[in-house]
Amino acid sequence: MSSNDGHDHPGSTLTAGSTGAEDSLMSRVHRGLHRRVDISSLVFFRIAFGAIMVWEVTRYYGFGWVQRYFVEPTYNFPYPLFEWVKPWPGFGMYYHFIFLGAMAFCVMIGLMYRLSAALLCLAFTYVFLLEEARYLNHFYLVCLLTSLLAVVPAHRSLSVDARFDSSIRSETAPAWALWLLRFQVGVPYFFGGLAKLNSDWLHGSPMRYWLASRDDFPIIGQTFHHPFTAYFFSYSGLLIDLLAVPLLLWRRTRLAMFVVLVAFHFTNTRLFNIGIFPWTMTAATTIFLPPDWPRRLVGDLKKLSGRSIAAFLGAALGAVMAAAFRGEWTFVPSSVGALAGMVIAWSLFPAMHDARDVGGPALQEATRSRGARVATAAVLLWMTIQVAIPLRHYLIPGVVHWTEEGHRFSWHMKLRGKDGQLTYFVKNPESGALRTIDPGTRLEDWQLRKMSTRPYMIRQYAQHLAREAVEGGWPGAEVYVRSRVRLNGRRPQVMIDPKANLAEVDMLYMAHNDWITHLTTPLPAE
Repeated sequence: MSSNDGHDHPGSTLTAGSTGAEDSLMSRVHRGLHRRVDISSLVFFRIAFGAIMVWEVTRYYGFGWVQRYFVEPTYNFPYPLFEWVKPWPGFGMYYHFIFLGAMAFCVMIGLMYRLSAALLCLAFTYVFLLEEARYLNHFYLVCLLTSLLAVVPAHRSLSVDARFDSSIRSETAPAWALWLLRFQVGVPYFFGGLAKLNSDWLHGSPMRYWLASRDDFPIIGQTFHHPFTAYFFSYSGLLIDLLAVPLLLWRRTRLAMFVVLVAFHFTNTRLFNIGIFPWTMTAATTIFLPPDWPRRLVGDLKKLSGRSIAAFLGAALGAVMAAAFRGEWTFVPSSVGALAGMVIAWSLFPAMHDARDVGGPALQEATRSRGARVATAAVLLWMTIQVAIPLRHYLIPGVVHWTEEGHRFSWHMKLRGKDGQLTYFVKNPESGALRTIDPGTRLEDWQLRKMSTRPYMIRQYAQHLAREAVEGGWPGAEVYVRSRVRLNGRRPQVMIDPKANLAEVDMLYMAHNDWITHLTTPLPAE
């Protein structure tokens, strides 16, 4: 957006006189990560993210989700190693969400920022771990972003903390804070695109499955039954995800890619029920703009000019479009739409592209302290982990969208349409007595939909039934299952070996589980 390379590439300039070992790649990375950049984009991210989280909490109360997801269920699907995490008794979950909203508000205004961000991370992660049937990639992303906010110094400007403590005030931040957030926001884009490189997606099958029921989409909805539309959406989504990060990082294509991503997220919010994800990613993607963009934007808005008029008109149009795509006028989505429209219109104005330094602080030399080197190592370690986790499923044979092995935490978003039918059989090995159990009579409908197509959850509930049977006087109870599942419009196929006693089988997390069948049913002919 700006030709001010100092702000655009905080790690691209070497210090004068650096020679020898200092010119190694790691030395250049270290110096680059600790150069100083304008703090205003980090501050904006803190405020926007906090506001979205406050809105999310109000949605849980407004739609009765606290009651539905955490009070009414008689059984919760825990994550492995976190079986000890249980919902608060009584009104505890309601108090918990009040606390969560309060911490999000404190992060937004920068009050006791470090502590508030850490507690927000813990409070939201606790909610995340309560119910595996509610796993969504954007919940996982919130856990990661809140953990990073606890580390990133986004409170050193325009915050309550900075207002009352002059010692922390700063108009700059280390570049690693900016690049760490850029990296984390970029991960869902890249790995979401990488996951789309599979035969089902390239044949348009998942998209065809979803579009068939969305012909109410404005203007183009009647075209959703045409095969070309499914291919268009499939390959467009693939290219957008794969190219988002490199084109956002390149100054010449940054604005165009930002416009595409705004349209992409607005479309997704109408096509799919994915909560706060489109609005969070729209706001978060601004972290790829030059670090001083909020400062320069506010400076331009304070004076009447062609640039400021364009920004206000863009804000109005963006708010209207966000409301139109969402189908209702809601504060946060409309605000995000207004922000996106304002930034785009402001960026399109010719004066935006001059080379003047509009008040941005000069970059400083990188520190050579031991603390700085520890910070560099921590940043690189975090990035390595975030790359390794999404790649682990490639080590496991089989179709990951069928077996679900290595699927969680891998940014596989909207890649499969699955539905299944499931019946459990509990056997008393001593008497031979057999009990048939319909899980639909015991679980919530939203739990059943997820569980009936996820092998690890099927096993988990089988072992719960086995424990119940043992407590009821059936020692050594065995549990078998009849499971038929459809993937992306295929004919139903048996997913779980009907001869496998799920009360005893182990769950392997880095290898294929033999009690899960391999996918053999072909895609239906177009």
